[in-house]
Amino acid sequence: MASCSNAAKEAEAESTKVPNWLELPRDITVNILGRLDTIDIVTNVCHVCPLWWNIFKDPLMWRSIHMTNFKRSSYINLSELVQICCYDVERSCGRLLDIDIKSFATDDLLQCIARNGSNLGSMRLVTCQRISEKGFSEAVRKLSRLEELDISLCNNLSKDALKVIGISCPLLKSLKFDRGWCASIRGADDSEALIISETMARLCRLDIQGNTLTDVGLVAILDKCPLLEYLDIQDCYNLSLSESLRKRCIEEIKNLQLPILDNFEDFDYEYDVNRDTNWFYILDDNYYDNYDP
Repeated sequence: MASCSNAAKEAEAESTKVPNWLELPRDITVNILGRLDTIDIVTNVCHVCPLWWNIFKDPLMWRSIHMTNFKRSSYINLSELVQICCYDVERSCGRLLDIDIKSFATDDLLQCIARNGSNLGSMRLVTCQRISEKGFSEAVRKLSRLEELDISLCNNLSKDALKVIGISCPLLKSLKFDRGWCASIRGADDSEALIISETMARLCRLDIQGNTLTDVGLVAILDKCPLLEYLDIQDCYNLSLSESLRKRCIEEIKNLQLPILDNFEDFDYEYDVNRDTNWFYILDDNYYDNYDP
């Protein structure tokens, strides 16, 4: 009876035994650690043991950098976020393929990305109000291999930035430039839509929510972007969308998001032309907090 009891205890102990992470095959460890948050890696994880430190010294571990979930790291200020991101980008040694930044990007950080991002294929900059059009344009001119770009809710970027993107990034397949629902109240303007149509013929995905385009701009995009499969033009309230144009959109675009124009006529808003131009975007301190495309 005692031997049976001991065997049962040993089996139970074995089943509840905590695995030794250091005994995992290196490729599995690399796979697991590569899924962690970038800030956690730099500030904590890479200091756990010599093995993990050596793993994160490998430039291949920095091919993808995602820094969007930093609210829980409130002890880190914006300048430290920029410093951490630059550190990670430089660690990639030119192997950076994908970078995702929310809110804290600066012109200096973009220059760091440009110096080390000759192979960068995907870049996402959301609500990055500290980047200037000049700084962004200078960086993008060096990122000719970009295929996916998200510059949503970046107030300082305009049609001039789009023109630089179109000229400098011939491989671009996906563009997201969400202006926010209130941007189109400014009035009709097809300049951005025409630049997209004239310089980005390879686009497969286009999200320009809140754009000021009219039917003219939409037709230009449909005419000159024949590969387009996804189109999001929600909150584009300067569109009239005739029956024939709506039908064409539905027939040509597999995944289509159209504005609800009927309801906009009843929308009650005030617009003062003498207000600062940022009025359209900075509605209150928490407006962008839950933005998650």
